[in-house]
This record gives sequence, C-alpha cells and structure tokens, in this order.
Amino acid sequence: MSPPRVVAVEPGSAAARAGLGPGDEILAIDGEVPRDVIRWQLLCDPAVVTLSVRPAGRDEVVTRRVTKQEGEPLGAEIHAALFDRVQTCDNHCEFCFIHQLPKGMRRSLYLKDDDYRLSFLYGNFTTLTRFTELDLERVITERLSPLHVSIHATDPGRRAEILRNRRGAMSLRWLRALLDAGIEVHGQIVVCPGVNDGTVLEDTLAGIAEAYRELATVCVVPLGVSRFNPSPRMRPHTVAEAAAVIDLVESWQGIFTELVGRRLVFAADEYYLRAGRPFPPAETYEGFPMHEDGVGMARAFEMEFRGQRPGGGPRPGFFAWVDGAPAAGYRAPRTASDAGPAPVPAGAPVGILTGVLGAAVLGPLLDELGRDDVRLVVVPNHFFGGNTAVTGLMVGADIARVLADEPPGHRYLLPDVCLSRGRFLDGTTPADLPRPVEVVPTDGAALRAALAATEAGTPVGPVLRGGVR
Repeated sequence: MSPPRVVAVEPGSAAARAGLGPGDEILAIDGEVPRDVIRWQLLCDPAVVTLSVRPAGRDEVVTRRVTKQEGEPLGAEIHAALFDRVQTCDNHCEFCFIHQLPKGMRRSLYLKDDDYRLSFLYGNFTTLTRFTELDLERVITERLSPLHVSIHATDPGRRAEILRNRRGAMSLRWLRALLDAGIEVHGQIVVCPGVNDGTVLEDTLAGIAEAYRELATVCVVPLGVSRFNPSPRMRPHTVAEAAAVIDLVESWQGIFTELVGRRLVFAADEYYLRAGRPFPPAETYEGFPMHEDGVGMARAFEMEFRGQRPGGGPRPGFFAWVDGAPAAGYRAPRTASDAGPAPVPAGAPVGILTGVLGAAVLGPLLDELGRDDVRLVVVPNHFFGGNTAVTGLMVGADIARVLADEPPGHRYLLPDVCLSRGRFLDGTTPADLPRPVEVVPTDGAALRAALAATEAGTPVGPVLRGGVR
C-alpha cells in the first residue's frame, strides 16, 4: 500500500496553515492509515486532525496538527483515489471492452477492476463476484451509496456462463443484501445478441421484478465490439434485434410501473439510433437517473442545447479512474493546465468534432440554428473499429487523420469527454493534431454557449495548439 501523496495545496486552506506541501506523504490520520480517498475524507472531517507526515524529500516523520471548522475540506489534493491494491476483476466476460483493446496503449488502461469503491466513486459497474462480508459491513457502515452493479442475467447458471466465473452464479446474493440495507443500487444489463437477449432478457427482467425490484434503475445497453474482439460470437446488434430490445424494455416499463410505480428499466440511446427510432419523450426518463450511462443522454443534450434544463455532461467513462483522478469530485481534469488563450479568427467557419453517434444527435440541432458557418466534422473510429462510434472514445490518431483534410484557419471545437489530463486514449495530445482545437464541455448548454461565442468572435475555451495555424 502506498500512502497518499499530496500533489497540490489550496492557498489559505487548513492544509496550507498546517504546513503541508506538494510531495508530502500522509502516513496516518489520527493514527489510522487510510486505504482510499473515501476513508481519507471521513478521517479529515473533524475540527482537529493529527497527521503523521513524511515531508517531501526527507526521511523523518513529523506530526502536523490541523485545526479547522468541522466538515471543512482539508484543502490538500492527493495523487490517487485508492492507496491499497485495487480489487481486480477475475471474470472473463466475452464482451469486456478491455479484452478488446489494441496492444501498445498505456498499461493502466488494461487493468480490469471489480472494486465496489470505484463503483461508488466513479460509477464503475461491479459484478460483486469478489465482494465479501467485510465489504458489505463497510458499505453499510459508511453508507457508500449509490453503487452500480452488473447483472446481465438473473438465472444463476446463465450469469455464471456470461461472466465465465462460477462465483457469478451466487454473487447476486450481495445485491439482495445491499438492497435490504437500504443502499441505492443502479443495475446494468449488457445485452449480447444470441447470448442474453430474447427470452433470456425477458427472464432477467422477470427475475428483477421478483427479487430485486428495489433497484433504483436498470439500464439495458448493447455490447461494444472493437476490431480486436477475440470472441467470434460477440457481434453488434442488427436493426431488428435492436428494435426487439426496445420493444421488450418498453413492455416491461409498463409492468414495473404497475408493480413499483416507476419504469425502473431503460434502454440505452444507442438502441434507438441503431433501430432508427425517435428517442422517447423527456418525461419517460423520469429525471434522467441513468443519463451518465447513455440512457436519455441524447434527449437531455437536446434539452440543454435548447435551454430547457441545466447542462451536466456525461461522466468520464470507465477508463477515467486509471489516470489518477484527484480526490475532489473524483474526476480527472480534462485538459492540460498549460492551455493558452484561444485565437479567435474573425468570421472563421466552425467545425464541431464528434463521433458517428454524436453526429446523429447533433445534426438536427444544428439545423435548427440555421447557421451556414457551422458544420459537423465526423470522426469515424478506425483506432478501435467495430461498432465503436461514441464521441468519448475518439482518439488523437483518428481526429488527426480527419483534421488533416480540413481547411486551416477554421475554428475546431473538441468535446472534453475524449480527454483525460490532456491526453486521448491512444496517448496522444491535442498538440499532435494538425490544427488547433478549442475544448468545450460535453453538454448541450456549453455547446450552445460556445457557438454563440464563435458568432460574436470571442474565445470559447482553452485552445490546445497543434500543427499548422
């Protein structure tokens, strides 16, 4: 276990008053060694906190006494969310996207987790196959809620087959225990054609109605298939299969409404795009509880763009935590801290960089604006290939290839969802692109504001320079 290391201290904060600085290692808080940022924050809540510190570049251990208001943040940013060993995943799901990554990416991206703490911090989904009584006790005691659980199938034999782990047959007993303890849990079903769709999916939804109806929500999402997929039976849905999933989910929404007074289960936006169907009305999503998992995201984006609800943006995605996200908000910064001011060419045309699925949502919204100077620059995902088409998985190599054919002197808007600490998933940065890009938050309100700024000839956000100006 590596102790939490301070990477930044807020001026004037309790940590600054106590003399903490970057590089200091916190060995204990009031005599307890914290395992993760969850425990760190709980231990730092009291008005008086005693820290055992190894100052940067020194071997001795000193004591720092921190006095502050109870609940006041310490004001020290630390290097990671977990200080002990991450609970890795021992399932072997055929649809696991990490198994479908190309070689040569940074090592951290190949780490599969099945850690309930990352489920709480980042919204990662856990199968509970490595969950223990001690884990349950901590979740209940510290009220680590909500959690996110992968279900895939409720039949024990089928679930063990899908997870390729015999413990998968019985691990949903922990889901029952969590619900009994009043922990909010969101469920997920990744649907693989020919494996757990059709009657298996119907049985799974029936199993949820029978045994797990206290779930907050259940999202039904299609598997992602990259060109590196090692399993021949894993394939994208056909149009008819996507339509069948929608029909089944919407049928069960009616059943759950009668049983528990809410729809409970929702189909991902990708199903509607694949089936060529319009998205359901906004009220159908019941407040968009699964917005961050691609359920209702398109409809929410439309509303944000039209000024009908506050902007939010999607979560960073399941690769986010491996880049050492800071404690505050548990979210890694999107852009590099050295981003300079944006050049603002007067009257320059605007290109919005987006993935294939994003283009299907953005196109009609841009048509509403009626601006001839704004266009979509669609980036097909050749890096991952397969049916990978979401904007968050755009990489620098694909963006560079597309931008090389785009005219210089235009303004190119890049959604921040495809960056983590200024890097794309393929390890490149915007500095490697052949055109400068202006980074904007990935929500409808931010995009509308950015487009208004371009019309006025003012900066929209940090520019990350690359290539020809």
